[in-house]
Amino acid sequence: MKTDFDLQVIFMADIKVDIDRCKGCGLCVPQCPKHLIKMSDKMNERGNFYPIIDKEKCVACGLCCQMCPDLAITIVEVKE
Repeated sequence: MKTDFDLQVIFMADIKVDIDRCKGCGLCVPQCPKHLIKMSDKMNERGNFYPIIDKEKCVACGLCCQMCPDLAITIVEVKE
């Protein structure tokens, strides 16, 4: 049984983190099947740590967006 997700990019996308909206809960981190999210060691204006996502390897699955209670993570489709 394969334990790691085999996800592929189905469209060009850009993932964005609104660092000032983030409250630093970290719920997004364990949701990433590729383990591409970590919490920054820097704080936003509200004094919260925020997620950093490896955009080069992200497959835009959207699991982090769905988990974020503050809607601080969004995926935007990029038109070619």
